[in-house]
Amino acid sequence: MNQAYYFSVFNALSFQLVLSSPMVLYAKTLHASATVLGIITGMMPLLVILQIPAASYINQIGYKRFVLGGWSARVMFIFLIALVPLASGFLNEGSRLALVLALLFGFNFSRGISSCAWLPWISSLVPAPVRGRYLARDQACVNLASFLSFVLAAVCLGGEPRAWQFAALFVFSAVMGAISLVFLKRIPDVLVAEEPRVATTSVPWLTMARFPPFLKLMRAVVGWSLAYGGMQAFTVVYLKTHAGMGDGTILFLTSISFLGGLCSLWFLGSRLDRLGSKPVLTFCFATWLFVLAGWTLLAGGALAPGLAMVAILQFLMGLLAALAQMSNTRLAMAIVPQMGRNHFFALFSVIGSVAMGLSPIGWGVVLDAVGPWHGAALGLAWNRFTVFFVAVALVMAIALVLARRLEEPEAVSMDELMREILIQSPQRFLVRFWPRG
Repeated sequence: MNQAYYFSVFNALSFQLVLSSPMVLYAKTLHASATVLGIITGMMPLLVILQIPAASYINQIGYKRFVLGGWSARVMFIFLIALVPLASGFLNEGSRLALVLALLFGFNFSRGISSCAWLPWISSLVPAPVRGRYLARDQACVNLASFLSFVLAAVCLGGEPRAWQFAALFVFSAVMGAISLVFLKRIPDVLVAEEPRVATTSVPWLTMARFPPFLKLMRAVVGWSLAYGGMQAFTVVYLKTHAGMGDGTILFLTSISFLGGLCSLWFLGSRLDRLGSKPVLTFCFATWLFVLAGWTLLAGGALAPGLAMVAILQFLMGLLAALAQMSNTRLAMAIVPQMGRNHFFALFSVIGSVAMGLSPIGWGVVLDAVGPWHGAALGLAWNRFTVFFVAVALVMAIALVLARRLEEPEAVSMDELMREILIQSPQRFLVRFWPRG
């Protein structure tokens, strides 16, 4: 699976620059509102809904051709996005923002269609006993590459970036995307089971969604997605508009979240297969409540938004997001039946992604609705960001309750998980670096 890891690295070097904080910062230079920023952030997961109709064509085209076609189209759209900042001489800000939205739609449209083949492809290549190890290493590759891309973006953009600096960053993204295609072509293809080219009966989507273990997983995934979906974008907006930080500083701080994600490999690594997904998700969502309490205290003025405090919160956000993502995916791989596998994975991706896509749009509307309102209560200064973080915490608490109801007979207890996290993992870390005579 080395080629898959290389693909993940260069793919992350590419997509992070056009789908996350750098694009949010560029849109802010075009005076995008919080709702528009939510649309930019939510577009990618929302268009995953295209996996539903696309899943029926995987067997005709094949996993590899399906993914490769979509990813190639993505690279073309990134090259076009890189031209938009250079059009400032003849296009006003509103026109450039509209053009960016249109090109991002094309980028995410092609991704939404082709991504439905990725999970069944990888599930067929990776044996069940080592899927947790694969997902942990893949997450480590993605987070390391994402960290490097954000450091590059921070250096490139600095404090008050100009249009050509954003253009250069997007060109780099396109080049990295083109390189990722080289490694994607080297991943072995898998023979897809023969099925009729034209379906004689409709896919029983509702019956599949009601499959009890799958239904409980999707409820927890939706809760998690609605809570987490707006965090990355609107913490950037908070640091930019409320804390008054420069673009370079914000990107450096955001990059720390990927170091947290990288540490997920040490934190659990291959032990996820033994521990199970349910206790890990329960631990993640509970810890998220403390992280959101920290952001609330910052937004409410109880704590100063110092670099150290923000860095700690970003690190924990990255660690917990990586653990939640790999745990959700691993549990889906474990409970999805062999029959209807492609459609189950499409449904899994679509439901979680639609919730993840609607989340930043909804939170953006909330932030715009609260607007400049200010108040004071419970020792906090209440503003739109205080309201946002408290509301996210309430949704995350619901996700925690839903995670406790997941079905996973092989999962360990919370006591054993905490013993692994607090005692055994630190001991392994110290033994590894203890000097040997």
